[in-house]
Amino acid sequence: MKKLTFAYEMRLTFSAPVTEHRFQLRCTPVTGPRQQVIDVNVQMEPQTELETTVDSFGSLVMTGYLPEAHTGFGYRVTGIAFVDNANIKEEPFKPLYRFQSALTKPGAAVDELTERCRTRIAALGGGADELDQARAIMDEVYLAFDYTPGSTTVQTTAEEACAQRKGVCQDYAHVMLSVCRGLGIPSRYIAGLLDGEGATHAWIEVYHDRRWIGLDPTHNRMVDDNYITIAHGRDYRDCMLDIGVFSGGNVAQTQWVNASVHESLA
Repeated sequence: MKKLTFAYEMRLTFSAPVTEHRFQLRCTPVTGPRQQVIDVNVQMEPQTELETTVDSFGSLVMTGYLPEAHTGFGYRVTGIAFVDNANIKEEPFKPLYRFQSALTKPGAAVDELTERCRTRIAALGGGADELDQARAIMDEVYLAFDYTPGSTTVQTTAEEACAQRKGVCQDYAHVMLSVCRGLGIPSRYIAGLLDGEGATHAWIEVYHDRRWIGLDPTHNRMVDDNYITIAHGRDYRDCMLDIGVFSGGNVAQTQWVNASVHESLA
């Protein structure tokens, strides 16, 4: 187990004043099967009242409304997470994670990768369980990609990323999800924080022995106690940390994000 202190900040700057700004945030880690979260503090700028709910995936959702004119918007989330992958709690199985989602539907490129993974899994022998198979898939996804910031967007599908053989952590996760589901391994998308990243991170979990076990295809390794979960779902669209709409003519926006995770020994 590790005690991790975390801070996550996001700021938007608008080129002209905006009004009627409605937003939804999934930016706060919560206590779950592999972590206990305490001392959470959320600061908003401009300050506004937040309505808090929990979505169908168990993620904390905060919504707010800023009717007055403003040229900037942001938030800062801080807290402490005790992460313990050695003692992950059991969770009931949800069949929806067997099926492809909007961003993981395969095409020719993913199908080709899936067949390579099928051949590699067959070589493992009949004793290989879902986790053994997922490790092999993770390695193949890692070998198939070049990490290339700016090469994709949040709307890029697994097939598009796989076809160009480059992307970022979200794309690695979507491609691995697509292959896992194509081979009958239930899997889900995770958005969270990782020590040393400087921004949010994405990985996947597969269902094994009544528990969700994390794998990080971007780094080709199993998830350990350095990872903090923020949200999970079928793909990125279920885990968007912030989304909003506003009124304003010809407004451009610039986003700044910073994340820090540090182990606390005290």
